[in-house]
Amino acid sequence: MVSTQRERDRYEVGLEFVLPSLEDVTPDGGRIESGTMNLTSVYYDTADHDLLRQQLTFRRRTGKADVGWQLKIPGGKARTEIRMPPGEGDAVPDELTALISGVALGKPVHPVATLTTTRRTRRLFDSEDRLVAEVTDDRVRGTVAGDRAVVSKWREVEVELCDAGDEKLLGKIGKRLTLRGAKPSWHPSKLGRVLNTAHLVPDRTNPTPTQALLVGYLDAQAQAIVAGDVRLRRGRDPVRSTRAGIRRFRSTLRVFERLFDPTAAAEFDAELSWYENLLDDVRDRQVHRTHVADALAGLPPELGTVASRVGDDLLADERRSLQDLTAALDGDRYRALLAAVARWRTNPPLTAEAADGPTVLERAVRRAERKALTRVATAAAGTDDEALYRARTAAERARYAVELAAPLLGTKSAKKKAAKCKKIQQVLGEHQDSVAAATTLRAFGARAGATSDESGFIFGLLYAEESKRTRQARKDAAALAG
Repeated sequence: MVSTQRERDRYEVGLEFVLPSLEDVTPDGGRIESGTMNLTSVYYDTADHDLLRQQLTFRRRTGKADVGWQLKIPGGKARTEIRMPPGEGDAVPDELTALISGVALGKPVHPVATLTTTRRTRRLFDSEDRLVAEVTDDRVRGTVAGDRAVVSKWREVEVELCDAGDEKLLGKIGKRLTLRGAKPSWHPSKLGRVLNTAHLVPDRTNPTPTQALLVGYLDAQAQAIVAGDVRLRRGRDPVRSTRAGIRRFRSTLRVFERLFDPTAAAEFDAELSWYENLLDDVRDRQVHRTHVADALAGLPPELGTVASRVGDDLLADERRSLQDLTAALDGDRYRALLAAVARWRTNPPLTAEAADGPTVLERAVRRAERKALTRVATAAAGTDDEALYRARTAAERARYAVELAAPLLGTKSAKKKAAKCKKIQQVLGEHQDSVAAATTLRAFGARAGATSDESGFIFGLLYAEESKRTRQARKDAAALAG
């Protein structure tokens, strides 16, 4: 059975580091439980370290506690940990092989390093005896697999926020650690540290503020894409979050185009667009089905049987789109895309202009904002649905550009600018959803009419309802433009 845990902050400490008691941050009426265990973890990856390139770690842990197969997937400040029992033997479970097949680019995985850890734990409970946080103090000995063993030793502290904990507690524990000299770890994982894979991290020892913002933002979008890959293979629905990561990536390439090699950016953008279209097909049908479900709920009871068939038809259409998407996940083109994502997140092809001061970002943001407002005003005054679609895209790109440059623009100003763009994006998104839904309903209606199916009448009613929504969204967009 696969389970998940959320893991948080990691710190580097010296061998003589003294862990604080943490009594002062334990919830009132709570308690601290201490323990010590010895763990051995064998880490798996491809020969080219493809999992580590995407910041995933995959291991089989043995010992007296916390044993079994564990796959860690990055996601913002935290990571998702997927676990399975150890089983018998060293063979990777088929279920986990399937989950990592995309990130591994179809290559086999094998042991690449072994870490032995002496772990001292402090588990913090609240007054209701609920676990709020776990602090682990690890003394690690790592050995790289191969003909010539390479051994390294270090110590680190890890803080995991549990279900009953909150961000405030996490901050308090982090403050106690840093006051004692702990430093946030720049290694993505223990495996990254023992392998010392310098080629898997950005090749910029002293990045400029512009470079740091670009690389950090692109890395966050790459995380969304990779996490979405694993979630799709688990049978989950990450379409919305994955598509958002791709759109943010593509928007960055367009708005800040002068900061990227034009040939490399154009080639990568084309492949991102291909995958986004597959995701769009699924997402559009999800939205259509939601629209239709709301409309069907208001139909007379005597039409219930036909309405149910209409819903079934839309669900079948959605599932076909999802099948097309999942089929693409094991194709060569998709694997090449994931390999490109890995390259762009560690070493994007930046131009010399990306080394300039922050004003290069600020100018690009202003251009994106002006372009969005101009397009919205022009499109809202006309009758062209395609023009409104382009206006929405411009507003979306302006919003994402503001997000990226927020540290330069100031929190208050950035929030205000992003909120305005988001509002425009939402209104025009509703218009776009209604236009797409109306197109789908018209096609379904024509199909039903060709077979003398009485559901054609319902499709006609639903089409009229979507047309009303389209007109209302256009009015709302005009109001925003004014």
